[in-house]
Amino acid sequence: MTNDDLPLEISVSEVKCLLDEQADFVLLDCREQGEWDLVKIDGAQLLPMSEMQARVAELLPHAEDHVVVYCHHGMRSLQVTQWLLSQDFKQCQSMAGGIDAWSSRIDGSLPRYG
Repeated sequence: MTNDDLPLEISVSEVKCLLDEQADFVLLDCREQGEWDLVKIDGAQLLPMSEMQARVAELLPHAEDHVVVYCHHGMRSLQVTQWLLSQDFKQCQSMAGGIDAWSSRIDGSLPRYG
């Protein structure tokens, strides 16, 4: 599967289904450490957008894998997704609405922040 088959964005409900099915994908949080410390989605790994270019080698083992990127509202993750695609990552998607949408639609126990 190439990204030609995947929309650029994926909904929070679709990501929840992937997690529930224990699908083989990488959930990548591109927020900053302070935001991660406030709230995160279980199973995600943190790689802040501000460090992405310097640390992209950490993601190279996943260049062929399905990677779902999220941030606070979905803007940074969209930029990161587009950048990863330009770096020959094959199956990247941005989680529309970010962790804010996740907190309001999927897991109301997670705190929301401004």
